Amino acid sequence: MASNPWWPSSSDDEEEMFFANAVLRAGQILIEEEEEEEEEEEDFSSENVITRRIRINRDRQGFTTLQKCTAAIRQLAYGTVADALDEYLQMSLYQAHEARHGFPGMLGSIDCMHWGWHNCPTAWRGQYTRGDHGYPTVILEVVASQDLWIWHSFFGLPGSLNDLNVLYQSAIFTDVVNGTGPDTRFTVSGVEYRRGYYLADGIYPSWSTSVKTIPYPEDEKRKKFAKRQEAARKDIERAFGVLQKKWAIVAQPARAFTPKRLRLCIYACILLHNMIIEDEGRAICEYDENASWGNTVPVDPPQQDLNSFSLTNDFTHANLQQDLVEHIWNNVNMADGDGAGDEDEDE
Repeated sequence: MASNPWWPSSSDDEEEMFFANAVLRAGQILIEEEEEEEEEEEDFSSENVITRRIRINRDRQGFTTLQKCTAAIRQLAYGTVADALDEYLQMSLYQAHEARHGFPGMLGSIDCMHWGWHNCPTAWRGQYTRGDHGYPTVILEVVASQDLWIWHSFFGLPGSLNDLNVLYQSAIFTDVVNGTGPDTRFTVSGVEYRRGYYLADGIYPSWSTSVKTIPYPEDEKRKKFAKRQEAARKDIERAFGVLQKKWAIVAQPARAFTPKRLRLCIYACILLHNMIIEDEGRAICEYDENASWGNTVPVDPPQQDLNSFSLTNDFTHANLQQDLVEHIWNNVNMADGDGAGDEDEDE
């Protein structure tokens, strides 16, 4: 992760090593328990450890315990963003989101959450406090899909900022500008669009990768679209609620003294949150170990400028919204509850 000017630099790595060692110890325990269960079920004495692990990985769906713990340790040790090592984006979310919400090309919902900071240093309180909260907070930006899987997170900016300020400093569209992101093109109302989009609230910019509601719909078509969009965007609010209910440390004001430790805490909670969803089999997409990464070499600067212009094109945003209005009106049945009947089991 690129250095953030809001985080104070430190020469020692004691905090990172503490969390990395804790995850490593937990991973070792889980791996030992997993191997003991495998030995009880079937005698693999004729196979060496490597062959046995390969065969187990081939027969199972999802990530192994070793893969989960390795990814967690890499993120905590190297400070990368939560989606930098995550293969979830490579899976097709379109079918699941269109079946549930009626939005073709939907990657997820994006929003920000404020985490109260009880032990914020006095000298920083003005920087981390916003008037509508009245106390210091640190902002977490998240993208979540319908199954509450969090596959992008960006944390650490002061609570005095708004969602728009956070977006401009986030790395969520870095791969799009660099030309290294996966192929997310889709078709709606007979028109092909190059990139998938996120459902967002009104403060977000009118970019080609965001779809917002219509504040004052004038006809039945737009009323139906606004109702569907607002119902589908509950996914991100549910994700925040489940994250806070599952981990009390996130629901209460943080008592750590440095933003670095707060960042490690929130990323650890997100990692465990995703591991639980995958382990319980509630993920809406299966992991494809043969998925292609596509282009991994950034394009030249002129092409990056073109990609950036295409990303922030408000004309494409308006056309996409209009095509989605027509698609929702012609293809989505209002009798399905408009996506409002989300299960409580995710909690």
